[in-house]
Amino acid sequence: MLSYIVGLITEVGEDRIVIESNGLGYEALVPSPEPFALGQSGKFYCYEIVSEDEHTLCAFPSREFRDAFYSLIKVKGIGPRTALGALSLTTPENLYNAIRSNNTSYLKKLPGIGAKAASQIILDLKGSLTFGKAKADPHQYDEVREGLKVLKFKVKDIDEALSKINLPEASNEEILREALKILRQKKV
Repeated sequence: MLSYIVGLITEVGEDRIVIESNGLGYEALVPSPEPFALGQSGKFYCYEIVSEDEHTLCAFPSREFRDAFYSLIKVKGIGPRTALGALSLTTPENLYNAIRSNNTSYLKKLPGIGAKAASQIILDLKGSLTFGKAKADPHQYDEVREGLKVLKFKVKDIDEALSKINLPEASNEEILREALKILRQKKV
């Protein structure tokens, strides 16, 4: 199994790159093409998908992205393509902070992640994360969500507002304040 490839990026596409190393061109799926530039050389972290009907390589700009991918594919119901899609719109740190703080609204905005998958991600990964230093309250977003319900906001609007907030070291009051700003802007 490949851990990384040291080489030169010779092609960049919408969802894939080609890394040339020792005269071979390795085509690899990527979460997003933004971190990769044509002509960029360096170390690219990899994951191989090998099954009966496919042999695919995935590449990541850092070890943290690859580790986040590993974490996601360990979750029941999350496959490599869904994990790549989810990582296309977030960073490992934001993903882990959302998991630590039970922010299902943030997770549900990621491609391929619905309410059930978001809950499963939190359930499966919450205790095993070691990335970053944030020590979020595991019930923080749940408490803010309940507070906003008491204020008679619609659950759909609450979830939409909370999906835009990912503040791992913020207090409940700070998160509530940010959510209220978003909810007030929506009413204007």
